[in-house]
Amino acid sequence: MKDPNEDTEWNDILRKKGILPPKEVPKDEEEEELALQQQSVVKTYEDMTLEELEDNEDEFGEDDEAAIEMYKQRRLAEWKATQMKNIFGEMVEISGQDYIKEVNEAGDGIWVVLHLYKPGIPLCTLINQHLSSLARKFPQTKFLKSISTTCIANYPDRNLPTVFVYLGGEMKAQYIGPLVFGGMNLKVDELEWRLAESGAVKTDLEENPRKQIEDKLMSSIRSSLPSGRDSDSEEDY
Repeated sequence: MKDPNEDTEWNDILRKKGILPPKEVPKDEEEEELALQQQSVVKTYEDMTLEELEDNEDEFGEDDEAAIEMYKQRRLAEWKATQMKNIFGEMVEISGQDYIKEVNEAGDGIWVVLHLYKPGIPLCTLINQHLSSLARKFPQTKFLKSISTTCIANYPDRNLPTVFVYLGGEMKAQYIGPLVFGGMNLKVDELEWRLAESGAVKTDLEENPRKQIEDKLMSSIRSSLPSGRDSDSEEDY
């Protein structure tokens, strides 16, 4: 009798007619094929968006439910992370009534930069311009501004400008008064560096830009001073 598992055209015809049983697959080959099918299914999960996973949920079997749920949670977390990165992007004016909601209740992991200012103070105007630029550069950080006396009653003008930095409603840094900011020569990257030191933004600056200015200033001062030899010659006269 011929082997029913033999690969012949006649046996294939008999299998199609149901006369011969399906060809037996060696156990090793069967396990390998099953593993490939499982990998294919997992890859399908990985390639799907959250919306696609939800739309195709009925097409997967009960055995796939745990894997589907895992990938749905992963896609949801990725979506939330993306939304968090682009949630702000501009500087917003608030009043004292907004303070609790916008600062104290900003949310876990949210950095808040609040500038207390008054119109007519040039340095306050300059810092508002710089912070507006930084708000666009760092949309994951919430940038706020408020007229000082509307936010804190009787706040003294001598303390302006004032910048407070918060994380999760807790104050992490404060910069109070014009001397802290170095006056009207303040550059936007200097303010960025200062906020980065507090943790409010993640800068790509490699070193404090203020240090470069100070180094150039010191170099200029040294070059203008008389050398030691010139000093000695003057004393001889």
